[in-house]
Amino acid sequence: MDAELTRLEAQLEQLISHYAGLKSENRELRSRVARLEADNHRLAAKVQLATEKLEAVLGKLPEA
Repeated sequence: MDAELTRLEAQLEQLISHYAGLKSENRELRSRVARLEADNHRLAAKVQLATEKLEAVLGKLPEA
């Protein structure tokens, strides 16, 4: 009985440790996703601006 309790205690400690590691990893991944989404929005805005500028230049070209 004592050995079984010791084994269960060790398994519980391992599970808690694994949970804490996953929780930390999840926090880091959420932070990374937020940064990447911000970068994506910034880059999309730059692409949109470049598209508008290109369309303006093309609009000024004489038609052949």
